[in-house]
Amino acid sequence: MSAGLQIRIAAKRFGQRSVLQDIDLRVAPGQILSLIGASGCGKSTLLRIVSGLERDYTGEVVLDGVRVQGADRRIGFIFQEPRLLPWLDVAANVAFADDTGLSPAAARQSPRVQQLLAEVGLLDHATALPKQLSGGQAQRVALARGLYRQPQVLLLDEPFSAVDAFTRIKLQDLLLRLAHEHGFTVLLVTHDIEEAAYLSDRAIVIGGHRGSIVQTQVLDTPRPRHRQDHAPALHQARQALLAALHDIHVL
Repeated sequence: MSAGLQIRIAAKRFGQRSVLQDIDLRVAPGQILSLIGASGCGKSTLLRIVSGLERDYTGEVVLDGVRVQGADRRIGFIFQEPRLLPWLDVAANVAFADDTGLSPAAARQSPRVQQLLAEVGLLDHATALPKQLSGGQAQRVALARGLYRQPQVLLLDEPFSAVDAFTRIKLQDLLLRLAHEHGFTVLLVTHDIEEAAYLSDRAIVIGGHRGSIVQTQVLDTPRPRHRQDHAPALHQARQALLAALHDIHVL
């Protein structure tokens, strides 16, 4: 049985338009892989295929030797916006991923919810409503909810693009810490070159008119990573990604 995530997409079309073609990726357990490319190149569609939400394609997604067929509890998904339910408090939003349907009162007492809220720094906000949260806090709740089922793979679709630069740095560091502590694999869609260079072990550049992989960059900056300590290596990774995007005329 092959460990890790295998993604094979021979073709994905919307009507007559080819969105993805000839995708063949293997992602090792615990690896952070970023997907970069121009808007509309198929990055988010690829995430939806991996999640099992998009099933109309030619190919297969296999996780630890078992094919992904529809929504799969082994895979978590964090979207660009937090998508919190406004009538539920923070604890209940995290527990919304629970299959047993915990009540808000039970969610506030749940050891799993309390653990996750502590990990994302929101234990004191368990009873707050989404309207009382900042954008960064709301995205932390979304991260906690995405980790509730202890996924092996976490998919993130531009999760930090809507927050300010200072909050983005904190959320990036939080993601690295959670990935290190929990050992899950990450697939990250981003348009931020700095973000891809800092977070990723590998970056896949998707381009062309058919949505194919045009370049793969290995970003072997040591872990754990610190922006100041690894500034030269991160600069080199950033330059490699910029060169790859120039090669396919994205920049």
